[in-house]
Amino acid sequence: MRNTQPSFSCEFFPPKSEEGAARLRATWQALKAMQPSYFSVTFGAGGSTQERTFTTVAEIQRDSGIEAAPHLSCIGSTRAQIRAILEDYKAQGIRRIVALRGDLPSGMRDPGELRYANELVEFIREVTGDWFHIEVAAYPEIHPQAPSAKADLENFARKVRAGADAAITQYFYNVDAYFRFMDDCERMGLDIPVIPGIMPITNYTQLARFSDACGAEIPRWLRKRLEGFGDDAESIRAYGLDVVGEMCEDLLAGGAPGLHFYTMNQVEPSLSLWQRVAHTRPDMEL
Repeated sequence: MRNTQPSFSCEFFPPKSEEGAARLRATWQALKAMQPSYFSVTFGAGGSTQERTFTTVAEIQRDSGIEAAPHLSCIGSTRAQIRAILEDYKAQGIRRIVALRGDLPSGMRDPGELRYANELVEFIREVTGDWFHIEVAAYPEIHPQAPSAKADLENFARKVRAGADAAITQYFYNVDAYFRFMDDCERMGLDIPVIPGIMPITNYTQLARFSDACGAEIPRWLRKRLEGFGDDAESIRAYGLDVVGEMCEDLLAGGAPGLHFYTMNQVEPSLSLWQRVAHTRPDMEL
């Protein structure tokens, strides 16, 4: 485990309207207080949000003073399409890519020419060499579509060996799962930074629905405590800040190289977690 000063990053999704774009602009302006390494922007496979991703990435790269890291999913795309996107990002001076397989959009049958994330990483390296710092996904609690934990770890190893520089995990609420995953990576000789993905808790119903869909586990004890608050949104947020804040502190104390915040395009939840962590660490300045 590395003991250097932790890095922070924030993830946004592309807004659907001018009003949403204005809100997101205010969000990233406020989150610059975290001195993040980069702001990432999600990307819908098969064209579902791609144009909005391009617009958002261009604005962040141009105006924020923080590196933009666009997500790029390969499912449903051709090599020519991906090459064109890479060339456009390179022309904008973007140096980071979050390379993902992605999910095949509803109604689309053709998975495209690159079917797995390791193939996308290989293609990015083939086309652009070392221009991009490539982040990939990691799943401490096992990808929901993986047939076994061993197969999932082998999938991750293929991405690393294809040329990934670092990884971001799916969010989780079990710190032990992250450290077990890191032990497994060490045994396989996979020596890249693996940044824990952090999902603030602000709305239990929404979180439960999202977690069930993406395979992230909410431990039973946590579900029961959150269910007990009913519709008391203020108590859910306060309890969520305590639980996730303590988890962030434990992750960094255990050697995690940083934290990646799934912001849901909101300021306060991620900023409050970062401020809580900063107050406990002498190597960070508020």
